[in-house]
Amino acid sequence: QVQLVESGGGLVQAGGSLRLSCATSGHTFSRLRMGWFRQAPGKEREFVAAISRSGANTYYSDSVKGRFTISRDNAKNVVHLQMNSLKPEDTAVYYCAASLRLVPSTVADSDYWGQGTQVTVSS
Repeated sequence: QVQLVESGGGLVQAGGSLRLSCATSGHTFSRLRMGWFRQAPGKEREFVAAISRSGANTYYSDSVKGRFTISRDNAKNVVHLQMNSLKPEDTAVYYCAASLRLVPSTVADSDYWGQGTQVTVSS
């Protein structure tokens, strides 16, 4: 069973940066396509970023493109989300997702989920 554990969330002022990490276990990490999603209060969970198994291909939502960077370290079984130029509208619970089937760009694509980490951006 794949287990995902996020860390790195917190409170930051607008314009600041945070780096989220997702540590994985229970499966060969290099076989997992990884992604990040977020969910704000009263809203549906939405796609943020995703990365292919090798890390060669990355994908971003329009709302974070140019500000967020997803990366992975297959030797350490971890995926990161570097978030720069944060805005109040980035406030949400951020979830790590993994898929054995395809790069997760929708909730339905994802086979496994972490418990989430809160990111709060103050104005």
